[in-house]
Amino acid sequence: MTGADPIEIRTLTTRDEVGAGFRVFLRAMIGLPLRDVDATEVTDPGRFLGALEGAQVVGSADSYRSWLAVPGGARVPHAAVTHVGVLPTHRRRGIVTRLLTHQLRDVAGRGEAVASLRASEAVIYERFGYGVASSARPVRVDLHRAGLRPEVPAGGTVRLVDRAVTTGALAEIYDRVRRTGAIGRPAGWWRLQEITRAAGSVPHYVVVHSTDGVDDGYAVYHPVPADDWFTSRDKTVTVTDFVSLTDSAQAGLWRHLLSLDLVDVLAFDALALDDPLPLAVTDRRAVHLGSARDETWLRLVDVEAALRERAWGDADPVVLEVRDPILDGNNGTFELGPKTVRRTDAAADLGVDVATLAAAYLGGTRWRHLAAAGRVTVHDPDAVRRADELFATTALPFAGTVF
Repeated sequence: MTGADPIEIRTLTTRDEVGAGFRVFLRAMIGLPLRDVDATEVTDPGRFLGALEGAQVVGSADSYRSWLAVPGGARVPHAAVTHVGVLPTHRRRGIVTRLLTHQLRDVAGRGEAVASLRASEAVIYERFGYGVASSARPVRVDLHRAGLRPEVPAGGTVRLVDRAVTTGALAEIYDRVRRTGAIGRPAGWWRLQEITRAAGSVPHYVVVHSTDGVDDGYAVYHPVPADDWFTSRDKTVTVTDFVSLTDSAQAGLWRHLLSLDLVDVLAFDALALDDPLPLAVTDRRAVHLGSARDETWLRLVDVEAALRERAWGDADPVVLEVRDPILDGNNGTFELGPKTVRRTDAAADLGVDVATLAAAYLGGTRWRHLAAAGRVTVHDPDAVRRADELFATTALPFAGTVF
């Protein structure tokens, strides 16, 4: 706190303070309902930062302790950043900058190698070192035309799950997800889903898929409210969470959802850009792909640790210079290759800022595209090709979790 700016940045410690921080976030987002929620139930203790003017909380930044699945299947310690907001009466005073800078240093001190968030605005977070590392798209399926191809696997068994046992059953399945880009869902996240569903008047349905008695997938869906549900020709069901651990589970869940009675349209909130659903139906035009949109905004908090955790493609090493204006320990030059990741004094082949490296880290953005956009300093043109081979993944990254 200074005489010129009486804003103090610190951890919110009491129930009242955390609740105040949560309400600041809801008000800052404008379009979110102001629900009466005990914020301590849906947050991790000791991680909610506040900007205080005297005793009043005027800004907030929070995070969950989590993990991020990276290429090769490793799970990297991860901070899931959320609840970032400033009251409209206190905007344009540098409060977000102070909150997020404080948060990054706090996350680094906790030993979490990466952080990620979902951005309400696309122009805020790059200056804090975040880059778009995965994208997603909404999908609508015309159920009158979307029959599955005969060669699609039959899948296992599907059962409806009662809401009273939903969270534990789904969390146990989700905790086995290994797809690149997936993040750990902490207890507070699951609790918030329960509260949100219970507060609404729309029924939610949960189906769990099993193969040989082992649960290996699930889907959560609900009807879109309509006064004329039974007479409408556009009766829509929205899938808000779709998780499958195997191709068989994916196919079994497709079969259930695409065969729902009284439904004309099946809408997915978000699917990976390379999701195979369009390839599984007899009429591909029955699957309407929405516009791609940014999903994971990723920040490498400990560049060296994050680079060591991911798997690499088969190519000759690249020497990469990294620039980080906030976390000085990330500045340096690194040799990246299938056999080693190490700091080096060798001349750099390529140079990037930490946000650009984050965009490429999960394999969702090609180095040649970043170079074409002028976001890479290229000292050795062949290094761009090698970097693409080193960072390549077999599937595009996708998180599928909103927080």
